[in-house]
Amino acid sequence: MQPRGRSHPAVLPLATLAAGIAGAAYLWRTNPHEGGRFLPRCPVNWLTGLDCPSCGGTRMTYDVLHGDLAAAFQDNAVLLLLGVPLALWLGGRWLHEGLRGRRYRPSLGRRTVAALLGVALVWAVVRNVVG
Repeated sequence: MQPRGRSHPAVLPLATLAAGIAGAAYLWRTNPHEGGRFLPRCPVNWLTGLDCPSCGGTRMTYDVLHGDLAAAFQDNAVLLLLGVPLALWLGGRWLHEGLRGRRYRPSLGRRTVAALLGVALVWAVVRNVVG
């Protein structure tokens, strides 16, 4: 029996998965490559005009959902090749542990976090200077 006020460890990862599926269903029918759609704009891009490391992520997701990996790569290569697999792995572990009744707290370590931040910084500079 769980103490009062504490939900089962699977509730939050399952709710996150359901929200992701709902978002993907909306995005499936809403092409972000066309203007006039109700989709959030990147706040960094809106304020500065620069592309942040995840800019193009919505377009990339739309292209992945429609099986166009070449266009997804063009929208945001680093997010597609590094961010998506990392998010799937962490989300999968979170869901797996939750379904087994355990709480999951990922521990990436300082070097891994520093490497991720470094890649994001370099990607932001490259895509704004070169692209």
